[in-house]
Amino acid sequence: MKNAKHSLGFLVLMLASTTAWPYGSSSSTKACSKPKFTAFAPADNAEVAAQSHFSFNASKNTYPSTLTVTVKDLPTQLSITPDNDGSFQVSGTLPAALSNTYARIVINAEAQNNCKGSDGWLVKIK
Repeated sequence: MKNAKHSLGFLVLMLASTTAWPYGSSSSTKACSKPKFTAFAPADNAEVAAQSHFSFNASKNTYPSTLTVTVKDLPTQLSITPDNDGSFQVSGTLPAALSNTYARIVINAEAQNNCKGSDGWLVKIK
């Protein structure tokens, strides 16, 4: 009988403890929606001439003032144009110092709630 009472008490405690620990119910944290980048041109792994133009789209949650692009660790100047849907068309030119090499075009930007996003693609420069 004593064993049955202990078992029943243990079972009640187990059931109570599983309902007392819900996950993800906090409304004080805000979701992070990172900026997204699409429509890379030239295409990934394309062979391009030195000082070629490149472009991509940045999602509408991107803060355009935070957009940076480096090519093989060299900064580039950007032209940022808002699209009708709220996203941004971004373009630039590969640095003149790069030729006869592979280079990664690296994008960094921020969005709401201090969410940081990055992406990029590789090109072969003639």
